[in-house]
Amino acid sequence: MTVVAPTLRVERRLLKEEFDLIIALDEVGRGALAGPVAVGAAVMDAAGSRRRVPEGLRDSKLITERRRPELAQRAQSWVQASAVGWASAAEVDEVGIMRALGLAASRAVQGVVDLGASLERTLVILDGNHDYVSRAHDVPLTVRPVVKADRDCASVSAASVIAKVARDALMTELHPDHPAYQWDRNKGYASLEHRQAIRALGLSPWHRASWSIAEQPTLF
Repeated sequence: MTVVAPTLRVERRLLKEEFDLIIALDEVGRGALAGPVAVGAAVMDAAGSRRRVPEGLRDSKLITERRRPELAQRAQSWVQASAVGWASAAEVDEVGIMRALGLAASRAVQGVVDLGASLERTLVILDGNHDYVSRAHDVPLTVRPVVKADRDCASVSAASVIAKVARDALMTELHPDHPAYQWDRNKGYASLEHRQAIRALGLSPWHRASWSIAEQPTLF
């Protein structure tokens, strides 16, 4: 199957016609059984949209785990600013997954604002078809969900790989304290070994206790 590389076609049009800045967002960890959800933010302006897209940049799901760290580093150097926002497993349990994604997205936006990004004449591009960030952010945002943005929009692909590498690194760091769950391999998702360890040992503080974990399908 041929994988089409993302472009900056959408970003260039929006920056030319309507906005001075784009903050691209993408989430990772939505379907995991353990660990936080993370949302990556990548900032693009008109000058940046004329730069060449880093070779090999794709939605993080289309990049091998071995190549992701190097591409994430290149993506961070390519965009004007980037950040990752987090919402913990406890927050997922407390407010539900969609509101937790909104919290993580709002924190990612605030992260790039803290680095100097302005929200005036700024568009937030959100991968998917649902705006989960506007209600979570204290300052009004102009948000445009774009289906398959992580595949088609290079700025969103950058946000995707930056967030994926950050979350994978966190789950790998947590592994030595909870080795039976094999988070270094499954990153908190529902592998067979992960679910077997849950049945044998129960849940860790990093698991999403409100989820019906034993009934989740095996993803690996």
